[in-house]
Amino acid sequence: MAKKALIERELKREKLVAKFAKKHAELKAIADDASKSDEERGAARLALQQLPRNANPTRLRNRCEITGRPRGTFRQFGLARNKIREMAFTGDIPGVIKASW
Repeated sequence: MAKKALIERELKREKLVAKFAKKHAELKAIADDASKSDEERGAARLALQQLPRNANPTRLRNRCEITGRPRGTFRQFGLARNKIREMAFTGDIPGVIKASW
């Protein structure tokens, strides 16, 4: 089980990313638009830098929904590899069976 503080920090980041998502997308579009002038693009980059650091979506980390484990997390299930294995053996994940060939 991950520390409660780390899980809470991740939740705080998710809220911040959601709050600034629209503004971040608009500024990013202006900064990447080659048809805009250099001054406009530079101003957009400066405005992006003024946003909170944790408002950047790349700072988010996928974590297991049950344990909070940050590594070995499968996007399809939202679970860590060891929890997928446990739940698959007990039959809690529909359609997932033990492989044998």
